[in-house]
Amino acid sequence: MRGLSNIEGIYFLGIGGIGMSALARYFLAAGYIICGYDRTQSQLTDTLEEEGCSIIYEDNIDSLPVLFSDPDGRNRVMIVYTPAIPEESILLNYFRDNGYTIYKRSEILGLISRETDAIAIAGTHGKTTVSTMAAHILTASAVNCSAFLGGISKNYDTNLILADSRFTVMEADEFDRSFLQLSPFISVVTAIDPDHLDIYGTAETMVEAYSEFCHRVRGGGTLILNEGIIASLTLPGDVTVYSYGTGKESSFRAANIEKEEGCYRFDLMTPGEPVTDVRLALPGMVNILNATAAASAAWCAGVPAGDIRSALRSYQGVRRRFDIRYSGKEIIYLDDYAHHPKEIEALVSAVRDFWPGKHVTGIFQPHLYTRTRDFAGGFAAALDRLDEVLLLTLYPAREKPIENVSSEMIARLMKLKNVKVVTRDELLPALEHLKEGLLLTIGAGDIDRFIEPITEMLRERKA
Repeated sequence: MRGLSNIEGIYFLGIGGIGMSALARYFLAAGYIICGYDRTQSQLTDTLEEEGCSIIYEDNIDSLPVLFSDPDGRNRVMIVYTPAIPEESILLNYFRDNGYTIYKRSEILGLISRETDAIAIAGTHGKTTVSTMAAHILTASAVNCSAFLGGISKNYDTNLILADSRFTVMEADEFDRSFLQLSPFISVVTAIDPDHLDIYGTAETMVEAYSEFCHRVRGGGTLILNEGIIASLTLPGDVTVYSYGTGKESSFRAANIEKEEGCYRFDLMTPGEPVTDVRLALPGMVNILNATAAASAAWCAGVPAGDIRSALRSYQGVRRRFDIRYSGKEIIYLDDYAHHPKEIEALVSAVRDFWPGKHVTGIFQPHLYTRTRDFAGGFAAALDRLDEVLLLTLYPAREKPIENVSSEMIARLMKLKNVKVVTRDELLPALEHLKEGLLLTIGAGDIDRFIEPITEMLRERKA
């Protein structure tokens, strides 16, 4: 990146986050000394350490490496932090008090977006899937791209793709208005359902921010919008605007959709040559729409129809997005990051569509007190579509407790009788009498720490 010639090292506060870890890998590959802090050791932090990053797990300045602990050398280093780091963080305040150069993660992505032709994927749902699909289509073609992904691509086993290309695919995160730092050449907006109301206050304010994001697209660039949200947004006049969906008026349209064994088959109508006989090994209409959005962005970047077709056929998915972890005769186990009522509805619809008639047990962990408070009724209604639910105790992330907000709040609103709130210690024993059918783990907190134990339990049960 230009302007960092005097920088030797970069310190990441919250390095274990999926977005921060991609940035850390980016700068590590560029030859910088990379260190960081995270409050929790994880598989991701372990991998970063194996790749050459130095990570501490105590919010303590005594643990800082020498390069970052001497204020006299602050001009040789840069600090990057995520909004998930609390304001009272000892390390963050040490760097602030001693005059270090500090950036938010979104500001660094903004710099990168201005140095390349960024393809930014925004929306309250589908960002990670669409960006990973788009990155795969571009990478599998002569156009190529670099990419910062919000999940681990199964095709590449990483959340960072580096290539000699004019294009960089990145997620445009609406939390903390981070996406307003970007200056993309091509943008996609998938959905504008209310979320992060702790930041925006009202759904209307959030939609206004999405309109502002649309105006962040460079003049002469391209904006691609889900057909259902166009009327809600104020759009710029100096960019090309396309729509995508299944409606006949959409610029990019999935048509002739058929379900086959293990995949969907459809045609993608474009403003030019159609992409016929597309096959996608992911269930659910939501993924057909995700594929349409990703293919639209790739088409606008110059990827030909044949490359789009072959790339979607070879697309393997993202970890924690409709991620089949175990498939046995009695039990099929899927893990998904869904943490909004609309996302859970889409997940359950896809499961019901692909495996009709099967008993579906869901384990859901609410994420954030504010989101649980704001959408408890929506969570209850979405989870009522399952046959059995285990509600794991709430994951607070960066938030402090809110009185009377908990997993029990959702349970009380549910009509389903077969629902139980469990602690982390109670979860695995509660699965000892799991019924045949499908098992889903759902949520954005630390529920992912149960993926391997559950998978191993199912293997042992089969044996």
